[in-house]
Amino acid sequence: MDIDVLIVGGSFAGLSAAMQLVRGRRKVVVLDTNQPRNRFARASHGVFGLDGKSPAEIRATALSQLALYPGFQLVEDAAVGVEKLRGGFEVAAESDAVYRAKKLILASGITDQLPDLPGVKAFWGKSVIHCPYCHGYELSDRPLGVFATSELSFHQAAMIPDWGATTLFTQGQFNPEGEVLGHLIDRGVVLEETPITNLLGAKGQLQAVLLADGREIPLEGLYVSPKAMLASPLIRMLDLALEDSLVGSIVKVDAFKESSVNGVFVAGDLSNPMQSGTFAIASGTMAGVAAHRSLIFNK
Repeated sequence: MDIDVLIVGGSFAGLSAAMQLVRGRRKVVVLDTNQPRNRFARASHGVFGLDGKSPAEIRATALSQLALYPGFQLVEDAAVGVEKLRGGFEVAAESDAVYRAKKLILASGITDQLPDLPGVKAFWGKSVIHCPYCHGYELSDRPLGVFATSELSFHQAAMIPDWGATTLFTQGQFNPEGEVLGHLIDRGVVLEETPITNLLGAKGQLQAVLLADGREIPLEGLYVSPKAMLASPLIRMLDLALEDSLVGSIVKVDAFKESSVNGVFVAGDLSNPMQSGTFAIASGTMAGVAAHRSLIFNK
């Protein structure tokens, strides 16, 4: 096998893994469709040294640096099949190309399952967001809301007042009680039980929400907690063990990002219960180092 490590996914996690491996003088191929989860955001915030740069700009910079290493190759293609072989893996691409590698890193990210709410896609990643550390500062001191999708939204609503006046929209389904309710009240969170039926605004900027009783409430930022969908078919084909997290199912890995299948490492949002660009970069670094060590010590 002439490829040491095949990486599926070329965003923050996958390219971070690739950097460790090519610097270890290994031959690496990255399969990527350039459809990262963060493509809807204008900028990536909170990433050390890269704050405010667009996801596309960060990716382009990383690729320009990786291209200087002779062991690196980027292929714009989708991985659609995988088979475990003696001593490695065979991955089939959508273009009918076949790649054989000693180790495999999955870093293709997840798909966000957004609430079934009219208008949400038009604002997603701009003024409808999920992470205050990633995008909250830019919405500071504006009227903010949290769209309840589970009891996890109570925790989210308790955080957001640090950025602005916050309303928790329970949708009439998720109603806090007891100490949780008391904490939200102490934090100044306003509860609204009437469901949101539409989002109002223009050019990605939310301006108000329309409620089922006809009221319009001014709002310039709405937080939601989408469910994570594991879109890669390779996870099922490899029968990787999964585990539950607050965002949904993720791939179960050990401290070195190795999955339940020896030689398969999983980085980024596929295996991270806490998800951000910084966490993706860190987990990709770990997966790259661990895959390199696996080539040396566990042939």
